[in-house]
Amino acid sequence: MKVVALVSGGKDSCYNMMQCVAHGHEIVALANLKPKEDEMDSYMYQSVGHNALDYYASAMDLPMFQQSIDGKPVNQGFDYQPTEGDEVEDLYKLLKRVKDSVDIQGVSVGAIFSDYQRLRVENVCERLGLQMLAYLWHRDQDELLQEMIDSKIHAIIIKVAALGLDPKIHLGMTLEEIQPHMRTMHGKFGLNICGEGGEFETFTLDCPLFKKKLVVLEKEVVIHSNDAFAPVGYLKLKKIALADKNM
Repeated sequence: MKVVALVSGGKDSCYNMMQCVAHGHEIVALANLKPKEDEMDSYMYQSVGHNALDYYASAMDLPMFQQSIDGKPVNQGFDYQPTEGDEVEDLYKLLKRVKDSVDIQGVSVGAIFSDYQRLRVENVCERLGLQMLAYLWHRDQDELLQEMIDSKIHAIIIKVAALGLDPKIHLGMTLEEIQPHMRTMHGKFGLNICGEGGEFETFTLDCPLFKKKLVVLEKEVVIHSNDAFAPVGYLKLKKIALADKNM
């Protein structure tokens, strides 16, 4: 089927796109929900790195549909129903606009473990008559991260927010570089190896679906919270360029 991929720039949404293609589906468009500011807290969406997603679309040579996140997590109940002013309704507006513009039957979603996110995306898809494709759902996270590395996803850490992760050390690391540390932190503190608990967020610079790769030319470390035990920081990607993949 023809599919729109919900993308944040992160490894999960990218790898789920690869799984969609492996299962015979065609990615025909990308869709992203962006914050009004550089970075925001959301129960549903990754916001850090959003300013670089235009390059992501160019790298795949696909149209990108974007919608600002105007709502808040008003309805936090397990059984979500449409709620005025909720951030889930921003997703509904976005996917409706895509469906009205492009012939699609499915939505690629990189959810791994959050029922909160999955149920809300399912609700939106059902209202629009679209099928949700979430091939990463409830996969073993250690195995999944290894698969992403083996499949040649080149992604870097652009946000950390957990005990055992330090913005000054871990920001900018690749998946391969942080994998041993996350395995150790999983054993020591119970951290999710794939960062599914919000421990870290990533930005994909290259994968087999990209026709060109992204190169970070200028970045800035922003410390959001200098907590002694679990400091929070993120990378602001200030300048990015596309490059041929043989470079």
